[in-house]
Amino acid sequence: MNGAMFASEGKKSLSPSMVGILGKRPGERCIELLLAASAYISILVLAGIFALLLWQGSKAFSEISLWEFLTSARWDPTSPEKAGYGILSMVFSTFLVSLGAMLITVPIGVGVAAYLSEFAGFRLRETLKPAIEILASVPSVVAGFLGVAVIGPWIADTFGLPNGLNALNGAILLSVMCLPTVVSLSEDALRAVPQEYRQGSLALGANKWETLVRVTLPSAAPGILAAVMLALGRAIGETMTVLMACGNAPAFPTDFLSAVRTMTATIAIELGEVPQGTTHFYALFAVGFSLFCLSFMVNYAADLVLNRVRGKRR
Repeated sequence: MNGAMFASEGKKSLSPSMVGILGKRPGERCIELLLAASAYISILVLAGIFALLLWQGSKAFSEISLWEFLTSARWDPTSPEKAGYGILSMVFSTFLVSLGAMLITVPIGVGVAAYLSEFAGFRLRETLKPAIEILASVPSVVAGFLGVAVIGPWIADTFGLPNGLNALNGAILLSVMCLPTVVSLSEDALRAVPQEYRQGSLALGANKWETLVRVTLPSAAPGILAAVMLALGRAIGETMTVLMACGNAPAFPTDFLSAVRTMTATIAIELGEVPQGTTHFYALFAVGFSLFCLSFMVNYAADLVLNRVRGKRR
């Protein structure tokens, strides 16, 4: 009896965190340590990539102007007269193709997710959703072949162009590649909306369509926005598809029918052939660092919007 009382008093004198640690089994502690190590390793790898790109990319600015790099649309490192290291056309091309893909993906993806969540039967939903998710396993080089052999000729015939390798081709292909992400995550967000919301709307006289538009979609907006931003991040970072389907013209694009060269395509084309230690070599690392920063800003903006939406809902 005295021993039990002593143990109880000893536990009371410890902090809650120490009690939690001492109360865990060895296996649970090992799993917790492994998960924590995985998280820290991920942060270290990300920091290492950031440091490498910054260290190598900064060497380029000993020879070129940072202002020219950010504001010039001329990228011609091999010019015999004067080399050009401007990324403005590449940045605009990257956003042109990526935003074009989102204009196609978002309405289709959210519409399919809404149908699967609210209207499709169980068997149909369990058949369609895995079929759509299989699109995520299609290699990007296969999508590039489809753009060259199928979508490109169709664009050329439709708009009277000599070829269909342009921003529109890349946007269509990227929309197909991003569709599984938007559909799957948006459908999960819609299904996470409590049934009481739907039942209350229907009880007030609204039909299924009005309930979807005025209740379910607004309630699932944070999850849908997260799905869209993840898809946008993938579109910005895609390489092989845009390399094969967009024409790779370094000029500043004027519309979706212009041939474009994105930042990822530029790095993939030139990095394997440029001599190491040259200004051109370090400029490509600077392009990679700029791409890293763009992706970070997109995800950070999404996080800010999500937190604001969640704050308003509380």
